[in-house]
Amino acid sequence: MKECRIAWSPGEARIAVCDGDDLIDFALWRPGMPDGYGDTHLVRVQKAAPALGGAFVTLADHSTGFLTGTHQEGSLTAARVTRSAQNGKGLRLKPVSVKAPEGDTPRLVAHGPTPLEDIAARYPDLALCCDDPALMAQIPAALKPRIERVPQAFDAVLEACCDELATPQATLPNGLRATITPTPALTAIDLDDPSPDQRRQMDGFTANRNAFPALAREIFLRNLSGAILIDPAGVPLRKRPALGSFLAAAFAEDPMQPKMLGATSLGLLEVVRVRGRAPLHEALASPGGRGLSALRQILRDRSDRRAGGTPVLRASLGVVRALEADPEALAQFALCWGAPLTLTMMPDYPDAYWSFAP
Repeated sequence: MKECRIAWSPGEARIAVCDGDDLIDFALWRPGMPDGYGDTHLVRVQKAAPALGGAFVTLADHSTGFLTGTHQEGSLTAARVTRSAQNGKGLRLKPVSVKAPEGDTPRLVAHGPTPLEDIAARYPDLALCCDDPALMAQIPAALKPRIERVPQAFDAVLEACCDELATPQATLPNGLRATITPTPALTAIDLDDPSPDQRRQMDGFTANRNAFPALAREIFLRNLSGAILIDPAGVPLRKRPALGSFLAAAFAEDPMQPKMLGATSLGLLEVVRVRGRAPLHEALASPGGRGLSALRQILRDRSDRRAGGTPVLRASLGVVRALEADPEALAQFALCWGAPLTLTMMPDYPDAYWSFAP
């Protein structure tokens, strides 16, 4: 039985679609930290780049993006975001034909769908099981009839499944394990068999083939995009190209329609998956993601802390600034804790480290 369960913490909703005990879809929705994916803008063309097939443009908030197609420098044009900022690169946009507002300055024309709306559209028959009134107030009006209040959206099993998505490893069928290593140019996935001597009687080709559906699901859940190279486990080089058709079949239901390009000379299976929203590992490791994770962990561990006093979060400059830019998340934390949160910048703290004093 499929369910859509939404766990809310200050500034962030974790959306999980389950089929029994299996996690089949996942997304993060941060209302105060939108990624801009799908938004429509009126943009100013700043610099044409014919060699790159487009032009660099400026948006209303003075951020920059890359617009595909041929455009005259200095002109205003309507465009929709087709790739959110990620991997050190800005927004990517494509021209659209919409009725733009009058004026001669860049501006936001319309917001795109939120991650919650994307998932709700993929599963139109599922109720949205929420565990917090603060989230219900932010759900778009069109989805409110589908809301179902539950005492706790995530149980221990679902919490563990979602936590595993934040790690670089994934357990696959037939004793295989995937180690996922994102780089600026591509994502490398190494499949290996930690206990080959204990593995049942199954050759490496069959073990990899049977593990591909689970691997494709991991790629989808983590939203890994761009170039992906997969190193199969225990398969001779000459047999690896034959795995391509099985991997392509495993991607059949992925809405981003990954393409299996073949095997390289080194026997790596080459896949390309369209970039849209930022991959999960980037969203979690961003300063905003680190900050919201800290707020969630602080409230989750509150039973172990002394109540009262002014809560103080010490974190890096990037994390503090990201939280300050989301006042609604801070207000929600204050409501849960019972007192406003004081943020203290620590220039020597890396983004991954923070400390808290109640």
